[in-house]
This record gives sequence, C-alpha cells and structure tokens, in this order.
Amino acid sequence: MEVIWAPWRMEYIVSDQKADKCIFCPGESRDNDEERLILFVGQYTMIMMNRFPYINGHLLVSPVRHVSDLSALSRKETFDLLDMVSKSVKVLKKVMSPEGFNIGLNLGRVAGAGIDSHIHFHIVPRWGGDTNYMSVLAEVRVIPEHIKNTYNKLMPHFKEFNNISGGDA
Repeated sequence: MEVIWAPWRMEYIVSDQKADKCIFCPGESRDNDEERLILFVGQYTMIMMNRFPYINGHLLVSPVRHVSDLSALSRKETFDLLDMVSKSVKVLKKVMSPEGFNIGLNLGRVAGAGIDSHIHFHIVPRWGGDTNYMSVLAEVRVIPEHIKNTYNKLMPHFKEFNNISGGDA
C-alpha cells in the first residue's frame, strides 16, 4: 500500500472551528498578513489564500466589513467585491495559467458555507486532469506546491493593487 502524507490537513482537523475571531476580518494591523495568507486588504475588500485549499491558488475574496448576507453590502462594497474577484482571476491567469475556474459563494451553512457569518467568494483555478480518484475515494487532495511558495508567487501581483485607484489590475 502506498502512503500519501498530508500533515497540513491535521491543522484543519483539530482546529477550533468555533473560534471567536473571524478569519475574514483583517483587523487594523498588517503585521500578520503573511502568516494569515492575506494577499490584499483594500477599503472594501480583502483577498486571502485558502489555508485548506482544494487546489493550488484557491483564493477567498470577502468584504472587509463583517456581513453575512449580500443584501447587507453597500453598492460600493458590492462593486468592489466583484471587481476584486475579477482582478484575482486575472492574477491567477497570469501567474498559474489555469484552464478554467470555479467561482462560488455559499450563503448559509446548509449551502456549504464553512464560515457563514462573513460572506466570501471562493476562486478555484482548474486544470484538465486536476481531479483524480484520491478526492473521490479517500477524501484526500494532492496539492503539488507548498502553500507558502504559491503565496510568494502571487503576492507581488496583489501588492500592485495598492497602487491602483479605480483602474484595472
């Protein structure tokens, strides 16, 4: 029998899912952004990597303000959120050359939201053949690149977002 090690999954399995601190609320300090895998925090929107990804480059895009429903967002927040989803796709295309994307928003726990108190989009880059029997039979995902390496590849492109005022990334 072949053994595949995925020790990073243990952190998710034993993590306290009921922690008081929301992972999508960026806070005032940017000191821990790399540790938290935060790529960008703007006036209305935050972009971070999923610590427990389906595949390399799995991003989470959320409003900065803690809201649980789309109807709670202002027009500016709604536009910025969708604009940052689009800009994130552009970065992923440039850096990782995926052949497609799954982009989704799960509203409510019964819809699959792991954290339903703060809405967020999932952006999952896809490549032909990126799914295999491991996910189906063993509920194991094989991620070919360390998450920190992916973060380091993406970060320079998201730093450019700080220099953009209303323009395209």
